[in-house]
Amino acid sequence: MLTLGIESSCDETAVALVDGGRLLGERIASQVDVHALFGGVVPEIASREHLRVLPGLFEDLLRETGVSVDDIEAVAVARGPGLLGSLLVGVSFAKGLALSTGARLVGVNHLWAHLLAAGLERELHFPALGLLVSGGHTHTYLIRSDCEFELLGRTLDDAAGEAFDKVAKVLNFPYPGGRWIDNLASEAEPDKKMFPRAFIDNPSLDFSFSGLKTAVANHVAAHPELVMSEMADASLLEHVVGPRREQLAEMCASFNWSVADTLRIKVERALKQAGKVESLIVAGGVAANSMIRSFMTELAAKQGIELTLPGLGLCTDNGAMIAHAGERFAEAGYAHDLDLEAIPRGRVVPLDWHGPDSVCRR
Repeated sequence: MLTLGIESSCDETAVALVDGGRLLGERIASQVDVHALFGGVVPEIASREHLRVLPGLFEDLLRETGVSVDDIEAVAVARGPGLLGSLLVGVSFAKGLALSTGARLVGVNHLWAHLLAAGLERELHFPALGLLVSGGHTHTYLIRSDCEFELLGRTLDDAAGEAFDKVAKVLNFPYPGGRWIDNLASEAEPDKKMFPRAFIDNPSLDFSFSGLKTAVANHVAAHPELVMSEMADASLLEHVVGPRREQLAEMCASFNWSVADTLRIKVERALKQAGKVESLIVAGGVAANSMIRSFMTELAAKQGIELTLPGLGLCTDNGAMIAHAGERFAEAGYAHDLDLEAIPRGRVVPLDWHGPDSVCRR
């Protein structure tokens, strides 16, 4: 089923076309340079940028793939969770296309799409345990099929990706700062006692990284020499050498280890609670982190299950994952009416689509 995917949940504007599980083409516009000036995403600027670039991206995609707008059978759009103003741009664009072409409209849970993204590269084996690690969410799910997700554990405060961003901001690293922390962490061995592994001394499957973030902030306050004197870029970080670089690398490695080991502990618990699963799926922007990928690889091998990690290009927000998930849902018989709502972060994305209720449930 030829499906258009539209992604505008945060600061990436993306469109993609998928047909029969095969990616035909994708166009994406990043706002990183715009928001780097502020050290984080400014919602009003993000929504205006989506509005400015989305029509052009769509036209470019059609031209590059040779697809006519009338050929599109389903329009899938990220309807949440995310920044409300940004989501509304994508949802409104999708509704207009569906109304004008008669294509099926499918609202996609952005979090589910991340976990299904690797299906564009390989067959996914269910039931699976899914770990979503992104800037706004750190969740575990029991995934029984492409559209059967049971939430097991969720973010209580700061998500893992948010902790990375805030630690990077404290250090005056470039935005987004997670990759710079990961790069420096690779140069040192972690001090496993430097920072706490947050919210593990309990049986809960939920996540909390605010305490870890505070511990890092306190450590940096006690060692102000770690902070860049101005907003760093790649060239400035390259010129940090000697004992200062060694100290900074050790701090980054220790923080990285605390996050990765916390995720390992929680996922191991979730696997015990979920029962027999065929695979472990790890997805989201923070799934690109090298230490997290290494820890999850070791855990899957220990448990004797398949590990599914999307390629790095599918970890960050993208239109291909929305198109792929939308195609799967549409083929299962699901669709939305034009009263489809955008769902901001903090609200549960409802299962308000039309289709066989016995097949898809939360």
